[in-house]
Amino acid sequence: MLEKGQPKIIAYLKPSCGWSRGVRAVLQKYNLQYEDRDIIGDPENFAEMVQKSGQTLQPTLDIGGRIVSDVSGEEVEEWLIREGLVRASDSPADAPTNAPCSDAEHASMGGWSDTIQVGGP
Repeated sequence: MLEKGQPKIIAYLKPSCGWSRGVRAVLQKYNLQYEDRDIIGDPENFAEMVQKSGQTLQPTLDIGGRIVSDVSGEEVEEWLIREGLVRASDSPADAPTNAPCSDAEHASMGGWSDTIQVGGP
């Protein structure tokens, strides 16, 4: 349940990743609208995430202009509640909210950021 009007949310996520699934599950649990930006398939999304957040780790969210970086779904939920954007809910999320990518998922994304240069020469 929303406590305040919904801010614009941009989520910089991997298409298939435990952490990303957890963030999506929390946003869906609270019926929050968000723009899902694929940082694997679109290098511009990755570069934008790095420019906004100053770091390369995901999930990263831009929530109404405030950057929340390198977080699990559980941490996003805690942040949303603490900031008064949602009221805590006992409803279950549709995916684990604090789980990493599996080894198979990491292997399938092998080298995904090797060709992306951020800043510098």
